[in-house]
Parts: sequence; structure tokens; C-alpha cells
Amino acid sequence: MKKNRLLGLIAFLLWSCLNSCNSANSSDKITISSDSATIAKGEKSFYYNCSSCHNFKQDGIGPQLGGITEKVSADWIESFIKNPQIAIASGDKRANELIKKYKVVMPSFDALQDDEIEAIISFLHRQKNSGTPVENENGVALSNPISQRIALSNLQVNLMQVAQIPQSADQAPKARITKLSPQPNTGDLFVNDLRGKLYRLKNYKPVVYMDIAKLKPKFINEPGLATGFGSFAFHPDFTKNGLLYTTHTESSGSGKSDFIYNDTIAVALQWVLTEWKTEYPGATIFSGTGREMLRLNMVTGSHGVQEITFNPTSHPGDKDYGMLYIGVGDGGAVQMGYPFVLHGTETIWGSILRIDPAGRNSANGKYGIPTDNPFVVTKNSTALPEIYAYGFRNPHRISWSKSGQMLASNIGQANIESLDLIKPGNNYGWPRREGRFLFNPNVDLNKVYPLPSDDSADEITYPIAEFDHDDGNAISGGYEYTGNKIPLLHGKFLFGDIPSGRVFYIDIADVKQGEEATIREIKIDIDGQYHSLKEISEDARVDLHFGMDSVNELYILTKSDGKIYKLESAKIEDGKNQVTKKK
Repeated sequence: MKKNRLLGLIAFLLWSCLNSCNSANSSDKITISSDSATIAKGEKSFYYNCSSCHNFKQDGIGPQLGGITEKVSADWIESFIKNPQIAIASGDKRANELIKKYKVVMPSFDALQDDEIEAIISFLHRQKNSGTPVENENGVALSNPISQRIALSNLQVNLMQVAQIPQSADQAPKARITKLSPQPNTGDLFVNDLRGKLYRLKNYKPVVYMDIAKLKPKFINEPGLATGFGSFAFHPDFTKNGLLYTTHTESSGSGKSDFIYNDTIAVALQWVLTEWKTEYPGATIFSGTGREMLRLNMVTGSHGVQEITFNPTSHPGDKDYGMLYIGVGDGGAVQMGYPFVLHGTETIWGSILRIDPAGRNSANGKYGIPTDNPFVVTKNSTALPEIYAYGFRNPHRISWSKSGQMLASNIGQANIESLDLIKPGNNYGWPRREGRFLFNPNVDLNKVYPLPSDDSADEITYPIAEFDHDDGNAISGGYEYTGNKIPLLHGKFLFGDIPSGRVFYIDIADVKQGEEATIREIKIDIDGQYHSLKEISEDARVDLHFGMDSVNELYILTKSDGKIYKLESAKIEDGKNQVTKKK
């Protein structure tokens, strides 16, 4: 359970290492092994636990790891892995610089065996610093892509805690809750924990409805910040057909992947899409059967299949009714140096898919290809007909506005977080663009550049809203508020930043392709007091997510402490309360 945080810990470790005065020395108690079996064990552990954030070429989500054992002692590395909080508590300058840069405090890893840590160190010792990445040939990198910061609005929203999800780990995140969604027709709320459970909220009290960890023997919820039980979606006719869809992760080689890349690239894990059919749709606990629909290999544990959803604005008889949308990230391929894995419409990664669960005309014969998908009829015979839109790093959340506009949040690399208006067949740029900026996947991944003069030739669809890492590090997609309880929020699309817990909005009237909406921050009020969610959760990483119920009221989920809040009311900062309608 604690291993899945090793990748983040190495980020913490290496930032200190690269700036450390603790140089390697001959008095280490640990002997760095040259045994091939030990190194192989360390390599496997590294690629399983750490590669989603690190490589040996350049900094990515975390620092590049080449040459670290030449700059810090093996004993120091081992002790730091076992208890990094000691460095923080001691006032270690480098440790605190890392917190400032990565906005996260790492837990202890005292449960890891000494031989496993020493194997990782032995593998790292073999990796040399590959040098400074070459500069982009297209110009000078932008030091501050978006200079204007997000302004704090005069809008203040009151939250009320309505649920506490059972703790599934001893350390933060206490409950890895990421999605809250209603069951069609019944209106019952469900929320998932990435560690394997799907809860029904009965009077806001969580009751286990389904345990993926038990139903899928090969299930894993590590490594990475988002592996495990990724997403769920009830079929809009669930009360009649009893169909429910889930995604989850399994170890590499657990099954035959439906889409593969070059076999010289290691597979860190696999994402699996499953259709479940319950025996009794009205049952309080799931009982039924499941069938695998789709399996994907991933280069790392990051940017997987974290979103599946149906269009809630469609109705029986519409072409979109019952079509399942699937957000597939790049799997960390770009940050590992394999941008060619994302090859336009010819590979599945970095795309939003649209499939017909009731059909069987796919290549694997387990789902259908909607006839109105954009690449069903195309001059490019190698285009995948499942693809609805492409060019994403991590299409983390998908939702629809009241008017039927499809919106997706796309988590960026080191600079830009974006919100996209999705149109069938459009290219959203990754890995040649990060937001509205030029990106070169073959040089420094931490930099972006001005757009080229012939930009229109690339036919890129740019975000309708974006912010850079001055304001947040990972966009948390949300919803347009269309409920009845808080009229002051009507016409606003709410979203936020996952690590910091800041909540933002744009005016839905400003959502127009080719234009950029202004983002504003919302003040959060809990129990009559203005607080940040970071203060309330008492964790440097809030892990903010959004949910919506059957009457379109909004919720906020904080993974760090497993709490669920409902948006209860809103007011303008001058103190004039809005009228709150009763249900």
C-alpha cells in the first residue's frame, strides 16, 4: 500500500540529492551491488514504482535521476526513503525547497524491505547523467507563459460536509476518492476509492456496493497517483439492463492487450475496461458477472484511463444515447522519451474514445464502433475508428454543459493546464503543443515556446481556458452548475486545481472555440468561516475532485482526508446573501 508512493518519494529524494552537500563517500554501510540479479530487481522496481515521474534524460514530473549516487551517499538515500519527515523536521533546506516546488509532502516508507531499497539504489548507480537537454530550435523558451495570475472573485461559496469515506490507508491520501456520480433514475449517489471499492451513499453514509479488488484477482492500485479503480459509469438504462462499466489497473502481462506499442518499450501496467451486469439492478450490493471489453498497455503508471462517462444530455433515440466516452492518457510515454507512441489517429493513447457497448464490430469483437464517429470514414486507412478526438496528455475529466457542449480537462506537463471544448475529429495538440504554446517532446519537457508563424498549418484546436503553474499544477475538471439551490452559480462552469484545492470558474457564455474565457477564483466558506481546502484537509496536497448528483447539485471531494462536501449556498463578498431556494 505504501509502495505506490515511492515514485513521489524519489522526486523528493532526488531534488535534495541534486542539491545536496551529502556527497557519496567510502564509509557507507551500504555496498552498492554490481550483481546483475540485484540490478535487474532494482530496475523492475524502479520502472514499476518510479518511472511515471522520472527518467535519466531530464527533469519531468520529478528530477532526472542520472548520476545521483555520485552526489549523495547510499546510506543517506536509504535513511531518507525510510523516513523523509526527519529531513523536513530538521529544517533541511533542500527538503523544504522540494515542498515549495512540488507542493507535496512525502510519507515514510519504513515498510519497504532493505534489500528492495538497496536494489533500487544499485540500479540508479548504473544510470549516468545524460547531460543538459538541447535547446529548442524554434526560439527561446518562455520563462512565464501566462503572466497574468488568476484573480480572486467576489463570489464566496459555502460548503457543508455531508460524507466521510472510510479510511483505506494509514497515511494521506486517507481515501483515494475521485468520482461522485448518481445512478440513473434512482438518484442514488456512488463514489469510488482508487484502492478498489465503490460506495453507495445511503443518507450520505457510505456502504460498499462493489469491491473491484475482490472481483478482479489481478487488480493493483499502485504505482502512481491515479492507478487502481479509475472510474465508473452506469448505463443510462441501468434500472432496466443492469449494466455498469468500470476501469482498473492490472500488472504488466496480466492479459493480452488490444493495443500495443513497440515491444522494446517496457509495459508498466495495463488498464482494463469491464462491463458488469448485475443480477438485480435494485440490489444494495452488487452481484453479477463481468466481461472484459478493452485492455491497454501503459508505459508508466501515470496518465491512464481515469474517465469513462455517458452523455447525460442525450435522450433515447439520440445518436449519442448509450455511447460510452473513454479518456485515455499518454501513459507517460512522452516524459519517458517515447513521443512516437502518440502518433495522431493511428494509436489509441492520448485520445478520447467513443464506443457502443452494445455493438461487436470492433477489432477485438467486444464493443461497437458508432457509425458517426469521425474516423469511421476517412482517407487514412490506419486511423482508429474508436477515436473521437485526440492530442491529449491526460483527458482527466469529461462533462457536458446544459446546452450540450462537451468539455474536457487536460492535465499538462510542467507549464499549462487546460480546459477544452471537444469537437469530433479535432486535434488538441499534445505532444506538439501544451495549451496555446509550442512544445517540443525531443528537448526539455519543462519548457514551452511561442507559437510558430505558420501555426495554422498544424490545425490545432486550442483550449477555451488555461492557466500555468503559477496558479496550479493539475487541473481538476468540473461541471456547469445547473441546479436549483444556488441561483448565483447559474451560467458558471466550476473546476479547480487538484494539489492546492483552489476552486475556479469561467462563465459558460464565454465558451467559444477560438476564444479564451477568463478564469476567476472562488472563495470557500465552511461553517461560516473562510478557509482554503488545504487548511481544512490539513495536507499539502488536497487532491480536489468534483461530483454532481441527479438534480445537478455540485459536490467537492478531497482525497487527502476522504471527505465529501456539498455546495450549499453562495454570496457576493459585500455580504449580501443570495436567496437560497428550498428543494
